[in-house]
Amino acid sequence: MNRSEKEELYGLLLEKDRRVKTRKIFSMYPEGGPLSRHNYPKHMSFFTAGPDFLERAMVSANRVGKTEGVGGYELTFHLTGRYPDWWPGFRFRKPVDIWACGTTNQTTKDIVQFKLMGPLSDVGTGLIPGDDIIEYKRKASSVPDTIETVYVQHYTDGIKDGISVLGFKSYEQGRKAFEGTEKDAILLDEECPEDIYDECLIRTMTTRGLIMLTFTPLQGVSNVVLKYMPGGKVPSSFKDTGKFVVQATWDDAPHLTDEDKKRLYDALPPHMRDARSRGIPSLGSGAIYPIIEEIITVDDFLIPDHFPKVYGFDVGWNATAVVWAAIDKENDIVYITSCYKHGQSEPPVHVQAVKARGEWIPGVADPASRASSQRDGEKLLDEYIKLGLKLQKADNSVEAGLFDVWVRMSTGRLKVFRSCSQWFDEFRVYYRDEKGKVVKTNDHLMDCMRYLIRSGLSIARVVPIKLYMMKHNLDQPEYNPLTYRCGGANVGGYGSL
Repeated sequence: MNRSEKEELYGLLLEKDRRVKTRKIFSMYPEGGPLSRHNYPKHMSFFTAGPDFLERAMVSANRVGKTEGVGGYELTFHLTGRYPDWWPGFRFRKPVDIWACGTTNQTTKDIVQFKLMGPLSDVGTGLIPGDDIIEYKRKASSVPDTIETVYVQHYTDGIKDGISVLGFKSYEQGRKAFEGTEKDAILLDEECPEDIYDECLIRTMTTRGLIMLTFTPLQGVSNVVLKYMPGGKVPSSFKDTGKFVVQATWDDAPHLTDEDKKRLYDALPPHMRDARSRGIPSLGSGAIYPIIEEIITVDDFLIPDHFPKVYGFDVGWNATAVVWAAIDKENDIVYITSCYKHGQSEPPVHVQAVKARGEWIPGVADPASRASSQRDGEKLLDEYIKLGLKLQKADNSVEAGLFDVWVRMSTGRLKVFRSCSQWFDEFRVYYRDEKGKVVKTNDHLMDCMRYLIRSGLSIARVVPIKLYMMKHNLDQPEYNPLTYRCGGANVGGYGSL
């Protein structure tokens, strides 16, 4: 091989290397092999849902490829119009105007921008083919090497038909930065604040554009999560929400080996494992009760007659709530057995619901918890007492009450019946904000439990002797008066007893 032939071969090899580096997207999800698209059914389901759902979310574990293999992958096809023949998802047949968004300016650059563009020193080695990047403009930012806008060649049926525009944004810019023009699609990588999500919906409203949300649910069952997952779980039918969601775990990522999974799992703190390995919403460090749900959950069982009962009561108009508990005094275990939450009804409605579970059961309530003032709260509490509820004022020491509940949970001395679905719905979203304050939304049953644990255990009582005899058709009481005087709770599952 002479010098000229060597130079030609060298040039061809350089061009081959360039094409491989700048056409990364075309090597992903091949037809066969261990990384075949057929081995990524969760990822494919996200794409397939595109024509039917304008709002889609992949709520997934870390390291499953949600940013690059899902959000960035689909976004690139919309920008270029170069959809593969097998593509089952939504298709634009025109140039598009799109946003790709991340949490902060730094993470947007390090993750979203890097995945789509490659490093600034080698632009075109990301998902967007280098040959299709016409121009990009850098952003005036305190974070160096950030890109603001990218202009991408678009094709329809293989023919150039215009220029797509890609803009990078971050949630730390605030909602107002998301005001403005219409968008054809928006990628929200990692969970965004609710006001930004709603603003993005407005940006896509007139275009019937796409919202693609890819995140690991580290903020727990937030309002954004609840838009897709009522109660914190994937719905049985997406028709009810009008939104598509898929939950992906490490087992849905063939590129992760068993050794990878074990190493990552062992390195995680226990309260983060469900979110980071299975995509299950977790409150992380913001959780008020950072404990795995199954640890405190028990199957419903018939409460013995000698277990005392009591309830915590939260007075309010928008939502009046009650939590009932039965106490195993021998083992010092409190069982949350039932709950009630109903809004915008007059006191007699709530009183009827409370009495139905046992008119004789005592309760504790904070009179000022939901009232406009302490005086108004006491009047409302007096009204409930006049209607027949055996209520006493609760100690509303917030931090002390939270500590009391947490100590019982963490030592296995507080359990919750599996049937208390409303209680679990609140438990999953009960957290502190970034300033350490308890977030006072959707927390009525949590307040009830706090009152109950802080103030109610000492006044709990067992079923009265007459009702006990009636239930068992007894002529003479088989009853322990010492237990009766010690106080406690009613027999779960016996309705009006």
